[in-house]
Amino acid sequence: MLDFSVTFIITIINITVLFFILRKLLFKPVTKFMEERTKRVQDSIEQSEKYKAQAKAMLEQYEAQLKEAEAEAKAIIDSAKEQAREEAERIITKSRESADMELARARKQLELEHQAALAAFKDEAVSLVVKTSGHLLNREIKNQDCLSYADMLLKEMSVPNEPGNK
Repeated sequence: MLDFSVTFIITIINITVLFFILRKLLFKPVTKFMEERTKRVQDSIEQSEKYKAQAKAMLEQYEAQLKEAEAEAKAIIDSAKEQAREEAERIITKSRESADMELARARKQLELEHQAALAAFKDEAVSLVVKTSGHLLNREIKNQDCLSYADMLLKEMSVPNEPGNK
């Protein structure tokens, strides 16, 4: 039995020595490796959280820039529409002014032509009255007499298109 006890004690001593050797050579490096791995995983998680936060911040920044760009585009479009409307109004106003000027010029030309036609009619009427009067009276009438008779005749006839006799 002694043999069994000694063997048992030697086995216990071997197991204890083996435990300390394994602990020194295996458990500590494995524990250290596991702690380092846990730390790396934790660092990786923290780093991914940072990247996620940065990505979210960049997304918000891009969305803000996009909204700003949309607002600028709308402002540019509104400005262009306003300028086009103002330009159209300016062109219409200019066209109306030009048309009014042309109409005034045409009226003035028509008035001048009317006056010229009226003067020609008066001259012809005077000539006709003088010839007719000369034939009726069988004598020649003086120029001054002709003019006064012609004026009197024209006043009595009162030409309807003559300005001032409307």
